[in-house]
Amino acid sequence: MTKTASPSLPTTYVGIDVSKDHLDACRKSGDQDPGDQNLGNQSPKEQRDARRFPNTPAGHRRLLGWLATSSSGKVQAVVESTGRYSLDLTLALYEADDTEVMVANPKALRGFAKAQMRRTKTDAVDAAVIADYARRMSFSPWEPPPEATRELRAIARRIQALTVERTREKNRLQSLTDSRSASSVVENDIEVNIRHLKRRINELLRQAMACVNSSEPLTKAYGHLTSVRGIAEKSAVLLLGELAMLPNDMSVREWVAHAGLDPKKWESGTSVNAPERISKIGNARIRRALYMPAHSAIRYEPRVGAFYDKLLRRGKAKMVAVVAVMRKLLHAIYGMLKHGQDFDGEKFYATPETAPSTP
Repeated sequence: MTKTASPSLPTTYVGIDVSKDHLDACRKSGDQDPGDQNLGNQSPKEQRDARRFPNTPAGHRRLLGWLATSSSGKVQAVVESTGRYSLDLTLALYEADDTEVMVANPKALRGFAKAQMRRTKTDAVDAAVIADYARRMSFSPWEPPPEATRELRAIARRIQALTVERTREKNRLQSLTDSRSASSVVENDIEVNIRHLKRRINELLRQAMACVNSSEPLTKAYGHLTSVRGIAEKSAVLLLGELAMLPNDMSVREWVAHAGLDPKKWESGTSVNAPERISKIGNARIRRALYMPAHSAIRYEPRVGAFYDKLLRRGKAKMVAVVAVMRKLLHAIYGMLKHGQDFDGEKFYATPETAPSTP
């Protein structure tokens, strides 16, 4: 259902420039002089009505508090579409009272800024440009992903958190078992907690599958994910909880970057020939959710195993090869979900024996 703020209230227009670490926000009232731009620099008025906040849940709450105390009516906020960095902020704005949010195409914002002839480009100036865009251009309210999708993400993240906790407890138990001064009381308590965590995880998995089964798109996507021999129920839930929330206009390269699986070249000082590493900048939950399925797929999906073996023959370290499988699996999942198809080993990796011959 489309959310609308009260039409009788005066409007404050807000532009938010989003980056990985921070948010630059600028607010403008509906009666502010559109020409107050100081020929491309921030005007004194824009400087007074600008703030920077951390791009974190706490920072989002501070931003909403600033808007609530400084706006006497409704708020129309425009956020540049940055995919991985703007989604949680956009949800927070959507859920705020008397606030509407629009996600603007970056190309449209660049064209608008060029037309304004702003000569200075900083994050704060960009926020002022976006606020002008909110005030002058047609406003198209953003609609969040369906409730079942949002609920699935919340449950999936809780499952992952409890799984991490259970793994830590199992490691503690192993350390105690190996110790000569182990306490049987402590060992028993850890064992009880491990069983308790397992029961909670299983119950959350049941609730997650209820979310999946309540939504036809989620049900279909779940079926495509589990067509990979290596992605079982839990892994599919964890992956779907994150991937189903991503904007539809993201490319496969943006998916890979969002997961922090994009390669990053390191050249520093004398280390000019250091091997490439993954950036790890992005959603670590996707990386964790892909790790065990990659190992299982190497064992049970012949083409995935063949791709992994090829990397080892080329001299790649085992962990480097596993990460390459994770990245290639994410590419495959992108295609599967975008085109509504099950996993196809031939598309994943065509071995020399199966590759089409060239005339």
